[in-house]
Amino acid sequence: MKKIMIIGGGAAGMTAAAAAAQNSRKTNQKPEICILEHKDIVGKKILSTGNGRCNLTNEVMNSDCYYSECPQIIGQILDKFGREEALKFFQELGIVVKSKKGYYYPRSEQAAAVRELFQIHLEHLGVDVRTNVHVKSIKKSGCAFMIHAVESISAKETLSIKADKVILTCGGMAAPVLGSDGSGYTLAKSLGHSLVPVVPALVQLRVKNNPLRQAAGVRTDGTVSIYENHKFMGADTGELQITDYGISGIPVFQVSRHAAKALYYKRPVKAEIDFLPEIPLGTMAAVLRYKRKKQDKSSIMKAMLGFFHKKLIPCLLKNAGMKPDLKISELNEPLLQSLVHTCRHFPLTISDTNGFEHAQVCAGGVRLTEINASTMESLRCGGLYLAGEILDADGICGGYNLQWAWTTGYLAGLSAVSDEGRL
Repeated sequence: MKKIMIIGGGAAGMTAAAAAAQNSRKTNQKPEICILEHKDIVGKKILSTGNGRCNLTNEVMNSDCYYSECPQIIGQILDKFGREEALKFFQELGIVVKSKKGYYYPRSEQAAAVRELFQIHLEHLGVDVRTNVHVKSIKKSGCAFMIHAVESISAKETLSIKADKVILTCGGMAAPVLGSDGSGYTLAKSLGHSLVPVVPALVQLRVKNNPLRQAAGVRTDGTVSIYENHKFMGADTGELQITDYGISGIPVFQVSRHAAKALYYKRPVKAEIDFLPEIPLGTMAAVLRYKRKKQDKSSIMKAMLGFFHKKLIPCLLKNAGMKPDLKISELNEPLLQSLVHTCRHFPLTISDTNGFEHAQVCAGGVRLTEINASTMESLRCGGLYLAGEILDADGICGGYNLQWAWTTGYLAGLSAVSDEGRL
């Protein structure tokens, strides 16, 4: 009997197991399919996705929503199992899906339900799920693999398992408390693979001598742009969250991988915030000139209350070199232009990210050029398949990283049960 071992029981691993089991039934094969998961339950990381609601996928699904050293390969992979295929797969699991402005969620909006339905489905398919098992090494022996593992809790009981096929779905290094400890990279390298440097992505950014610290706790619309050595790397607009250490919020997450990459290579990173992204360029200046023309006796601090949160205004004024009690009537044109420029191009020096502990995903991983894009089989080690976050592909917020897990997991599981390893 063919034995397929799946290392890692996250979104990609569970999908790979389900795909392998479903398709082996259709072809009258009866392989032994087993998941080895080092946490106490499978799918633990799913519980934190979509703020606990599990953003399953997205109406807009293409390679432009991902980053990689080889983005063209991402498109080839998504073409084989995209959004529509994923939605059909969810139906088989009993997950009723709804769309909210193109973002797909389970109707219950409970990530826990998705995880539980996956587990039920795997039990129904006869997949052997072993938790609290940590794989230490994998070695190719002829046409088979020898897997050495330990019982995760005590680390005393050792296991030696022989497998015909291995699917690596160990995740990356993001949110290690949920199971992604980076061990999959070590296993992949031991089997001949190389890595694009791995850094945190979809993560908060820390700011040197944070000039916005006084406004910590403020949420405000804004556009955040990232510059590496003065080169524009990317930007995103939405609700920013100002913290004592720096900046957070979806727009920051979307561009954080650019900052993390630059920091990895020890290159200077700057962020620039436009605190008035939806306001026409001349509007703020026109309002201030109108107040000045009326000989308004109020302070510049009060004049800006119509635009910004009260806690944010002192930070803006200080950066523009003004005191809060400056009268609007005393605001000459050079000062006015300086203030407007500050509000639309607020500079920040990025010193670090909040690390893998707080990151939602990783950027970097096993190079896609070392993978068969049709089957997810390794081009370095026959019989080995790789799927999910371990690969060099990271998506923006919005269900893209889960879709990558569904897609690559399904292709790997489907391919592993075929004798040729091809679709």
